[in-house]
Amino acid sequence: MAPIDESITLKRKQVIASALVKHLSLDPGTSLGVSGKDDIMSLYTKILKSSGKPFLQKENEEVMKWIEFAESFPVDCQACLDALTGFNQDLAQKSILLGNGTTPSEADVIVFSVIHSSVIGLSHLEREKLTHVMRWMDYIQHKEEFAHLFEKILLKKPAFEFLGTKGMAKVEVDSNAKKTLESTKNTEKSEADKSTKKNVAGKKVTENKEAVPEKKKPSEKERAEKDKELSVSLLNIQVGLIRKASKHPSADSLLVEEIDVGDAKLRQVVSGLAKYCSPDELTNRRVVLITNVKPGKLRDVMSEGLVLCASNEDHSVVEPLLPPEGAKIGERVSFSGIDGKPEDVLNPKKKQLEKITLNLFTDDKGVATFKGIPFMTSGGPCTSSIPKASIK
Repeated sequence: MAPIDESITLKRKQVIASALVKHLSLDPGTSLGVSGKDDIMSLYTKILKSSGKPFLQKENEEVMKWIEFAESFPVDCQACLDALTGFNQDLAQKSILLGNGTTPSEADVIVFSVIHSSVIGLSHLEREKLTHVMRWMDYIQHKEEFAHLFEKILLKKPAFEFLGTKGMAKVEVDSNAKKTLESTKNTEKSEADKSTKKNVAGKKVTENKEAVPEKKKPSEKERAEKDKELSVSLLNIQVGLIRKASKHPSADSLLVEEIDVGDAKLRQVVSGLAKYCSPDELTNRRVVLITNVKPGKLRDVMSEGLVLCASNEDHSVVEPLLPPEGAKIGERVSFSGIDGKPEDVLNPKKKQLEKITLNLFTDDKGVATFKGIPFMTSGGPCTSSIPKASIK
């Protein structure tokens, strides 16, 4: 086992070095002379120095913490899964490992490089349990465009040593499936040729029928437009502060809130919260609201927004989402890896809001998410005391 462990360790360092070189925009031909004797910290310091990037003590203390995680990341499959489970919990309230922004740090690059091979060897069921890890990895890979780089390094022989037995099995299964598919296609083609030869007179008819697909597949542009319709980026979700709350003049189930979202004028919103919150409980409370819904009257009172609330399964407990104290009034909530400009005003006829809210929920720790991606502000994620709740 020792030689294999050494091979894995060296391969990890080679991947880290190449990934950092790309991340820091260094010349790909930069000679680093990676050896098994180098530890990750000395490798990181060497590359950082080559880039000319200043060594910031506070930032590098945080990087050091994640380097220690990378150094101690196990080789054994079961131990890897245990480590990834813990890492999944660490990511529950983070878009990236360092900072409040959305730009990956050197720490993200290093940890991604180390755990990549272990994650691709996991089964589908194991990956389903690591929602935050998978979300983070997809984002880092998308931002850094590591796919080609990793393929070039990891698929060199002896790649099986680095990928592990699960990675081997996956590659082998995929290869067999490809052969089976090719065999099936060849068989279908052969049968079609025989059928065509039997009826020369109907050759054109047969060819025309074969040329017409059973169902037209949507183009990439059509799929992109469909995804755009469902994207949370269409919503203008902002942090607000309820300055005043009162009972609706003609509806016992409704409350009227005057909400500060950083504009010159307070925004009036009508919410169905009377059963769950008193006006006093809502006054001076931070909330998260959608501000680009079409204004309209609810029982003769104008409403200019929608306060997002978490609700348990039977709707017996409902509460507004809570932004963190550090969040700025009026700032827009962001979602890691999802960019886009919100609609000026949502079109009710397209039912965009109804479609998007189907994917809004809190996770098992109460963090508000869209498809598992946290509602992020400058002060951290928005939360609720209700775990695994729907959000509307």
